[in-house]
Amino acid sequence: MVTQLVRVHNVTVSSDGYASGDGQSLERPFGHADPTALFAWAGATASWPNRTEPGGSRGLDDYLVRDFHRNVGAEIMGRNKFGPQRGPWVDHDWQGWWGQEPPFHTPVFVMTHHERPSFTLSDTTFHFVGGPPRTVLDRALEAADGKDVRLGGGADTIRQFLDADLIDTLHVAVAPVAFGRGSRLWGSPDELLDRYHRDVVPSSSGVVHHLFWRR
Repeated sequence: MVTQLVRVHNVTVSSDGYASGDGQSLERPFGHADPTALFAWAGATASWPNRTEPGGSRGLDDYLVRDFHRNVGAEIMGRNKFGPQRGPWVDHDWQGWWGQEPPFHTPVFVMTHHERPSFTLSDTTFHFVGGPPRTVLDRALEAADGKDVRLGGGADTIRQFLDADLIDTLHVAVAPVAFGRGSRLWGSPDELLDRYHRDVVPSSSGVVHHLFWRR
């Protein structure tokens, strides 16, 4: 029997636990926070998908960037990761931050209280679904066709799945920058140690990788 895992992978937070800042808008997807401060470690790797020039770092950071797509058959994300709109949809022309070639290459299930028709860009189909985490996860597991489901964030969505005890493994990179406010994943990574084992691996890029798996 194939065991499907629910994985959090390459989610990056500030040193005070925030995955994004306050005041998200179309122009500032991460609000007041500077996304470069979060994701410079990934963008510097040889395997970063948006790299336009040869080179880039190897080692642990690069391995984790490459591992992002390994055996993933579907993604779940919160509505705020998909876009800046709130409440009922007023602009169905908005199709996410990623343009015509989204980086997911799987079905994506966007959790929202305001459903809208699915649409496909390249090899990614976005579905807009309501209901509790368990209900959304069951749909994603079916769509993943035996592969794992990646939980892409943001922080509020990950917390919902943690509270429902639905996550098998987590990789969270902690960047050496403080945001002070925003969407917070945790007060301290030690909060998860009652349910998860953890390895903590500093990287030469300045981030610290926290790797969790179920006890």
